[in-house]
Amino acid sequence: MSSIKVVGGEQLKGELKIQGSKNAALPIIAATVLNKGITTLKNCPKILDVLHMIKILEELGCKTKWQGNTLFVDSSVITSPSVSEESVRKMRSSILYLGALLGRCHEVTIAYPGGCSIGKRPIDYHLNAMTKMNVTEEFLNDGEIIHCYTNEIVGNDIFLEFPSVGATQNVILAAALSQGTTRIFNAAREPEVTELCSYLQEAGARISGKGTAYIQVEGVKELHDVTFTLMPDRIVAGTYMTAIAATYGDAVLTDFPVGKLDAVIRILRKAGCSIETYENNVRVYCQKKLQPIEFIKTQPYPGFPTDMQSQMMTVLCLADGKSTIVEEIFESRYQNVEELRKMGAEISLESSENKAIITGVGRLHGTVVKSHDLRGGAALVVAGLAAEGTTIVQGATSIERGYEDICRDLSALGANIRYCSENAS
Repeated sequence: MSSIKVVGGEQLKGELKIQGSKNAALPIIAATVLNKGITTLKNCPKILDVLHMIKILEELGCKTKWQGNTLFVDSSVITSPSVSEESVRKMRSSILYLGALLGRCHEVTIAYPGGCSIGKRPIDYHLNAMTKMNVTEEFLNDGEIIHCYTNEIVGNDIFLEFPSVGATQNVILAAALSQGTTRIFNAAREPEVTELCSYLQEAGARISGKGTAYIQVEGVKELHDVTFTLMPDRIVAGTYMTAIAATYGDAVLTDFPVGKLDAVIRILRKAGCSIETYENNVRVYCQKKLQPIEFIKTQPYPGFPTDMQSQMMTVLCLADGKSTIVEEIFESRYQNVEELRKMGAEISLESSENKAIITGVGRLHGTVVKSHDLRGGAALVVAGLAAEGTTIVQGATSIERGYEDICRDLSALGANIRYCSENAS
């Protein structure tokens, strides 16, 4: 595994283009199997999670090729509806092949998924929904392998106890080629769910209600070839906003997902940042001392995203006062706390309420820290940018799951940052 070496103290300045969205790309890559033809995905990020999803496509019998950041998928032939256990264990989003392969092949064999170490994230919502859509489920190898099959997917009313993004997407994927109509109540409203719906609509699916808590899918007989451009990544954009804030910089982010990051923008403005939004660009600058935020609670969209919690915690470590964060989505998302403490942060945890209380210290100091998960690793890079001295972020491979090249991007804004060997000091 690689590490990232950051020498702090540089204000981020300049202009940077935001990459395509990881969390939009993954379900859409799974969705390509629903089309017995060619799909062209533009602005597709070359990140580890995307490469893992492509590897699964190829295992299924699909053919893929890259041309710059355009991905071509030929899903004319599916040779097997089985996803290898090794592939699934690497990444949680591989569970999206559950709905996609049921829709295409009426059968799927898949292991329980892996991914980040930020919480349990069971897939009960996914499986319960499939059962209601005329799918039979079998559990093999002491429950480690799931085998699902049906003679046909039948539309039904699906009531989600929690607006799970993955469960909503799996139901949509299964329903696209079904018999009848599927109505999803308490559907996830995240922009990436809307993006999946938009892609499927352009491919010929009949979907209404995207972006709301009620989504209706009327099954069609087949989809057709489509060229689709992926939205910019709102979490990468948010991460780089926090990096600019933490270094008291002044930079413009282009191809910005304007309108999809409002909760983060509101919090950064409260913390003292100036943010100017334009049609597709955002300017972020911070000229006065960062201010604490009395209370932040992570919530499903349009609330404050759990994927931005770690990065915001880093910013609040530098604020002039006490801030509180409550993590409502994933119970193990405070693994960064111990790493930030090594850098001089003052953070106390109340585990019974999944609450973190951050007392700003004004300045962090560089040291060796370890990335435990994708967003936590990016947040430690942000901490290194703001710290005095040199920070080594070990386990940087986790960051590569979602950021094309975080060192390239931040270097473009003037950061002193580069990849190095795992044992660097």
